[in-house]
Amino acid sequence: MATSPSSVTSADGSGVESGDSMGNMSERPAPDGVRERLIQATIRLLADQGPSAIKARTVASAAGLSTMVVYHHFGGIPELTRAVVDYGFKELDDAFSQLPVTEDPITDLAVEALTCRRVARENPHLYDLMFGLSTRATYRPLRDTDVRFSGRSPAFQAAYAHIAEACERLVSSGRVNEQEAEGVAAQLWSYVHGFITLELVETFVGFDDPVRQVMLPMGVNLSVGLGDTRERAQASHEAAVRLYDSITRADKRRATRATRSRKRGR
Repeated sequence: MATSPSSVTSADGSGVESGDSMGNMSERPAPDGVRERLIQATIRLLADQGPSAIKARTVASAAGLSTMVVYHHFGGIPELTRAVVDYGFKELDDAFSQLPVTEDPITDLAVEALTCRRVARENPHLYDLMFGLSTRATYRPLRDTDVRFSGRSPAFQAAYAHIAEACERLVSSGRVNEQEAEGVAAQLWSYVHGFITLELVETFVGFDDPVRQVMLPMGVNLSVGLGDTRERAQASHEAAVRLYDSITRADKRRATRATRSRKRGR
């Protein structure tokens, strides 16, 4: 779909460099690490070369393993693909888990939306895979509907639970009309990932700042449509931008300190 960007743009338009280099790997890893190595190799191939690179031979080579190891641990590329999807949603779940919970559920939902965008931009091809946006044969889902990477996936459900919980708080707060929190969560999820999908294919290249000009105003409009006042919805989204930017700045400082610490340890 989209090529992987070299940086992640924050809500204020600033860039934070991202990306991992492939380290040296031993030929005979501990058994417990083989599946993880294959999953990580697949994720790196997606980021660097796109979905056409996801073949048993290329994944095995990138992991420093034999091709038969892929079939032994996963059965084939569709099963490996499902494991990569699960890993992606677990990463999203972890990202949500690290976010602070405030007294304003609309602020929290907007911060979660910005976090979804960051995760998607870090590896757009992985995002495509997670949300079933690719039609390439290497992404072909398993025929058994019980194990397809969909809304029934436990990994997906764990990540989505953060959205659902914030929507429960929103409906209970009285800021929006009385309605089913489940429906609110589905609407918010659809708006966020609709925006992300369109942004990744460069639909918004005519905007200087798609987040401030498209994504956040759409969140305000949806909040108003749900029953909030425009003034409160606007204030909540502005607070979300400030909170998100403070989180990303703190993350960048921690990453810088960790890098310096590793260099000193060499």
